[in-house]
Amino acid sequence: MKVAMYYNNRDVRLEEMPVPEIGPGELLVRVKASGICGTDVMEWYRIKKAPLVLGHEIAGEVAATRVAGYSPGDRVFISHHVPCMKCRYCLKGHHSVCDLLRTTHFDPGGFAEYLRVPKINVELGTFALPDEISYEDGSFIEPLGCVIRAQRFAEMAAGQSVLVVGSGISGLLHIKLARARGAALVVATDVNDFRLAAARQMGADAALDARADVPERFRALNDGRLADLVIVSTGASAAIAPALKSIERGGTILFFAPTAAGVEVPIPLYDFWRDEIAIVTSYAASPDDIREAIELLKCRRVSVGDMITHRLGLAEAGRGFELVADARDSIKVIIEPEK
Repeated sequence: MKVAMYYNNRDVRLEEMPVPEIGPGELLVRVKASGICGTDVMEWYRIKKAPLVLGHEIAGEVAATRVAGYSPGDRVFISHHVPCMKCRYCLKGHHSVCDLLRTTHFDPGGFAEYLRVPKINVELGTFALPDEISYEDGSFIEPLGCVIRAQRFAEMAAGQSVLVVGSGISGLLHIKLARARGAALVVATDVNDFRLAAARQMGADAALDARADVPERFRALNDGRLADLVIVSTGASAAIAPALKSIERGGTILFFAPTAAGVEVPIPLYDFWRDEIAIVTSYAASPDDIREAIELLKCRRVSVGDMITHRLGLAEAGRGFELVADARDSIKVIIEPEK
């Protein structure tokens, strides 16, 4: 089978691998759509494990099965990381720090014609893809699930004012979900005009150049108040300082995107203590978040088709990685192995 083998962000090669053999309790899935995630182009992290086949935002159909209850042709979404649901972390709701979640994965990855779904992923992370959800839209289930979990952790509520810092794919999903959950005001920032325009199109009331005085611009839009919830959806260090200055008293800042490892971020602890500002982080999605994402897509409360800017075959995966890494003229890049 053909795969897109990752060496670095500028070197992704079309290569051949054997189709994985499945064992008892496993599925072989034909990949129909696989989204390139912003984490896929975190080169400082990915290159340590290269060469490898990436891709975890997938939707596909069962090609072969050694599992009761599944048949060839079944439409499925599969989670690449799965929590055990019974350790102390899972029972406390912190599924993303479960030891099992940090060791589970596909074989070889979503940027391939086929992938093997290990038994544990079949049992804990495989979901039927409703007919109402296309394969392309199904590739958004994982990233939307991550956004759902993050806003749940941040206790996002109807009537809040929200500032989304960074208008890449994650930021745009945060805009859409905040809108679906009744935010009173949603403002986005970025340094890229293409993405600022996308933020307005996706539902932001205003989209601000991140190099402007964001706190004051936000006050002008929000009756003199700062944001109840600030969502940092970029790892750019320059975006963090204004984000920290944009939180209203009693508000919450959600760090959704990471900086590079080892980067230290100064926090104005006295100001946060005095104004009762909460700091929240979130990574990955739990099975319940995945189920909610499927339902939101199925009933069209969150639409995602308008976020796809590029549909590429495996032979063009290298171009897709460059588009995502450059972060200029793309929003969501989907790899479709059958193209």
